Amino acid sequence: METFRLYMLTWNVATRPPEEDVKSMLGLREQMGSLNQPDMFVVGLQEVKSQPQNMLMDALMGNPWTNAFRDPLARCGYIIIRTVRLQGIVLLVFILRKHLLRVRDIESLYTKTGFGGMWGNKGAVSVRFAVSGVSVCLLNCHLTPHDHLLADRISDYNIILDDQVFSIKETANIFFHDYVFWIGDLNFRLKEEAGTAVEIDEKLRRKGKTSGNVTPDVKKSSEKTLEDCESDDFDSGNIKSLLEEDQLHFVMTSGAAFSELVEEPITFPPTYKFLFNSSDYDLKRRPSWTDRILYRVNENAYENLTLGAKQLSYKSHPQYLQSDHKPVTAQFEIKVISDYEDRLVHFHPIGTWYLDEENFASFALGDDVNATPWDWIGVFKEGFVSIEDYVSYVYVPKPPESFSTLRAEVAEEATASDSADDSKKNVLTEDADISSCKSGAKPKKQRAWMRATFPDTSLQSTGTYQLLYLTQGSSSVLGISAPFRVERRDPMNKEVGLKIPMHQWGAASAPSTPSRATLD
Repeated sequence: METFRLYMLTWNVATRPPEEDVKSMLGLREQMGSLNQPDMFVVGLQEVKSQPQNMLMDALMGNPWTNAFRDPLARCGYIIIRTVRLQGIVLLVFILRKHLLRVRDIESLYTKTGFGGMWGNKGAVSVRFAVSGVSVCLLNCHLTPHDHLLADRISDYNIILDDQVFSIKETANIFFHDYVFWIGDLNFRLKEEAGTAVEIDEKLRRKGKTSGNVTPDVKKSSEKTLEDCESDDFDSGNIKSLLEEDQLHFVMTSGAAFSELVEEPITFPPTYKFLFNSSDYDLKRRPSWTDRILYRVNENAYENLTLGAKQLSYKSHPQYLQSDHKPVTAQFEIKVISDYEDRLVHFHPIGTWYLDEENFASFALGDDVNATPWDWIGVFKEGFVSIEDYVSYVYVPKPPESFSTLRAEVAEEATASDSADDSKKNVLTEDADISSCKSGAKPKKQRAWMRATFPDTSLQSTGTYQLLYLTQGSSSVLGISAPFRVERRDPMNKEVGLKIPMHQWGAASAPSTPSRATLD
């Protein structure tokens, strides 16, 4: 097995637009270029402004918060594989470009819990997927607020569990997944026994021990803000004693809610509620750890394999001031299956395409790929940052019966050849000398090529592009072509361009309609 690293972030942004550079909370300055670079970033936001006019502008121009995280992560080689939003609750999932072919069966859901389930100001959004042979479920939630509404938060939790049912039977339930990460503004507060807001604030800023005389130019503990303080300025004993009055710990211990999950020890001060643009608590509310990151591992889900997760960090970022919450992050390493391959599509190297002409691409389906009429091949500019950034696309129909027969004949030929001469094992035919396009996948013996025809209206500008084969619904990327150029042919030379008879590849669709792939 091998490790796969995830970086989790949760932040209630209090309806504010992005005003501060997010690179520090993502750890980009210290991690990029290192061997410990995360394989995936998971960003959960709450209270993203969601008035009708904001939703309309976000649909037209893009959500500013999505852009704020996308841009720095894209520069470090990450691609958005799924975005899901329920009003102000947003979940963004980024993965390193080199891992794109390792992710399968992406599905997202949402659950409304506000106003008896009629309103999405509170609730949860989720994304589930498989990566390198293991299943992962990510949830971002915003539960009912206020100290005295503990029962409502417990109810929210149970409603989310009951409501979220995924389409893949083996992982239909949230907790059927191998790994579950539950993040968000859970809104659990400190009980009254913890003291008043002023008393809690004083406890947090007071060291348990004193040592020597304090020089006049050193601030008293009670005068320090969180921005002034280092982590060791806080009395860990006081933090621990306050957490004994934490509502979330209470319900986890009693089994009322979240008892299926684990939370590593908290060593940072409460992340709510602050004065805006300040690191001073708003003492109208009792400071609390509302922003949390929990997880679960089904260690013995497979025979002869033991899964596991190791949490590497769990911290808040008090230097961010624009919200009344502080961001909270955690890093994990999970165990996944080494050299796992699943449903790969291989593209034949693509030559130069030309604007205002029909263009073609050949590809071969892996033996375990069951194409559907709604699978599609998208044209993307090189350096794309989201699998939703396609320029154009064509549908790929289910191959005809002869396709399966041909693949079976190829397999029989390969088996016979291997038996006759061991020295020729794994030698590909000329037709099967394919590019798996940086996927690291081992090409399989195949001759059954399909060809996709792209109408002359598919592209509007020259440049470098790539093709992606995607499944409908889950948007799993099964194949990526090598980059290829799109040029504008010199009108004087257009007539001497290679012409391929239509009967050689099958009938072509009219340029004005989505093209269909044909069997080579």
